[in-house]
Amino acid sequence: MGPLEMQPERSEARLVEALVREHAAYVGRALRYLGVPPADLPDATQEVFLVAHRRRDDFDGRAPRAWLKAIAVRVARNARRSVHRRREAGAEEAPELVVAATQERNVERLERRARAVALLEGLSDAQREVFVLHEVEQLTMKEVTAMLGIPLQTGYSRLRLARKRLTEALSEGENA
Repeated sequence: MGPLEMQPERSEARLVEALVREHAAYVGRALRYLGVPPADLPDATQEVFLVAHRRRDDFDGRAPRAWLKAIAVRVARNARRSVHRRREAGAEEAPELVVAATQERNVERLERRARAVALLEGLSDAQREVFVLHEVEQLTMKEVTAMLGIPLQTGYSRLRLARKRLTEALSEGENA
């Protein structure tokens, strides 16, 4: 095989490398918000990019984040099902962090993010997907429902229920 025949493989490898380099952090964050347990995030993130590689012929070159997001939603569903099949129980509480005063801001940010993830875990999978895609990822409801393959009114209903549940959970937290 001559050097010219290997060229497409090299450019393909560069494309995949560029996708991973530019979007890995985003994909990992999206997967976490979609309910993938922290211990499974590296594997789930890798799975998103493996699926993207396998389905690269479906990619039109526009909007790589939207394409990866659609793949991430499906991978997150599978990861959540896998956790239920394994019947794993997560740690009840994370160990308390001991940090220097200069790290307080970072710790507060991490605690807020952990609280947000905990609140999202209180939603059903269907509600979480709609809420994250619409409120966190800022997709229009038409984009969300098209990505999830559900009717528009179902999307709005799930969003309303998610907001109601989150409001109740926040109120309970303030009263505790």
